[in-house]
Amino acid sequence: MASSELVERVVTDADANMRLDAFLAREFPDRSRARLQRSISAGSVLVDGARAKPAARLRPGQLITLALPELPRECPAAEPVPIDILYEDACLVAVNKPPSMVVHPSRGHLGGTLANALAHHFAALSGIGGPTRPGIVHRLDRDTSGVIIVAKDDATHLALASQWEHRTIEKEYLAVVAGVPDRDRDRIEQPIGIHPRQRDKMAIRAHHATTRTASTFFEVTERFEGFAVLRVEPKTGRTHQIRVHLAHLGCPVLCDRLYGGRARITVGDIRRSDDATVVLDRQALHACRLRLKHPLHGTPLELTAPLPPDLTRLIAALRQWRAVPA
Repeated sequence: MASSELVERVVTDADANMRLDAFLAREFPDRSRARLQRSISAGSVLVDGARAKPAARLRPGQLITLALPELPRECPAAEPVPIDILYEDACLVAVNKPPSMVVHPSRGHLGGTLANALAHHFAALSGIGGPTRPGIVHRLDRDTSGVIIVAKDDATHLALASQWEHRTIEKEYLAVVAGVPDRDRDRIEQPIGIHPRQRDKMAIRAHHATTRTASTFFEVTERFEGFAVLRVEPKTGRTHQIRVHLAHLGCPVLCDRLYGGRARITVGDIRRSDDATVVLDRQALHACRLRLKHPLHGTPLELTAPLPPDLTRLIAALRQWRAVPA
């Protein structure tokens, strides 16, 4: 286990009304904001001796005490892992992440990650996320496919992070769900916090230290018998947000092990037969589009990732065997 360094900061007049997580991200730019938020939620950050939420607004004179974890000493090893580049210029790269690829090294996933691949393909990347996350501005779950942006330099990283912070980046996902929503479109407004018993899960949870507001818009694009295809736009960026909200709706993402209770779907499941051929064995969630302002010149930039073969096969099977009678 990495050792921790105990550090203190005093809030100045110039820092008044800053969010706690934003203040710490500015003070410790070599730590990722997500990691600092986790430290705050875990109680490793105290404001005047008391626990606080990441979004707590600061007042001049407050004393912030932080057990700052030691940074990993090694960068990801460069590995010749193929990557699908959707867009590239002097500032950034957009990659179509395949399912089953972890974004950055972690316990149990030290190699074969997107970060390992990026270290091989690019000589220089932003270092703001720390040595284990070169260029990584945001992330996708391992089993979620789709578009992800990588910053080549620190200025680009900061500009993109600011757009995420101010929620000006439009994110669009495609999800295939088990069940059919009872309306064509809606917005889910439910707070999300850490699950009270399972620490690897999130849950609809109000009035807890880890709870944060969350908003997700969805629209049904295709209906089948027992299934549906949705266009989903998360308006906030909480951990597992789409998966938690759709499960709360009663229509969990198909093959979502954590929130849907099913790890795979076969031809027989769809066709109502004994055919055990696996159609999909990962969550049916794909980050299909990002719309943002280019961090250098501010012009609109739309990045689109085509639907991967496994989801294409799944939707084709649903159209063939689960079409709704006219």
